[in-house]
Amino acid sequence: MRLLHLDSSIQGENSASRAIGAAIVERLRSVHPDLDVTYRDLAAEPLSHLASETHGTPEARGILHEFKAADVVVIGAPLYNFTLPSQLKAWIDRIIVVGETFGYTESGPFGLAGGKRVIVALARGGVYAAGTPFESFEHGETLLRNQLAFIGVTEPEFIIAEGLALGDETRQSSIGAALDRAGDLAVA
Repeated sequence: MRLLHLDSSIQGENSASRAIGAAIVERLRSVHPDLDVTYRDLAAEPLSHLASETHGTPEARGILHEFKAADVVVIGAPLYNFTLPSQLKAWIDRIIVVGETFGYTESGPFGLAGGKRVIVALARGGVYAAGTPFESFEHGETLLRNQLAFIGVTEPEFIIAEGLALGDETRQSSIGAALDRAGDLAVA
């Protein structure tokens, strides 16, 4: 089984999304010791942003191939200023490619990347869950759900730690709960 592990936080060792993503990968590796893991740190080695001169380059095709070859994708995604970091957006721009991960028919677009398991370790400083005052400000989970659904990944899994900026106790409790969920993740 092939796994693609992405990190996009600029927080280094202080990153909750990195810690949760690593726990997810370790959980999967505990059941599949022969797991073939490709790791990409989008903050340490950022991709250039989408431009006509970077579209379709060997690097862009390599990014797309990594994604298409993976059976499982683990994405470490912090929420910065109510949305995903631009480093992760640059990666997404490399995998949403007509004829590769989606196509069009007379009745509209359809995804070509279904059958892939995608697990997102999402870290948020505030609280954006359904029913909270800032629910409408959350553009990380909703954006990823929509983009993944567009390419055929209709059931992504999210492990979310939120309220991380609301004090040390809340931060530790939220990260601990997310790490527990990662440790209990269903594996096949």
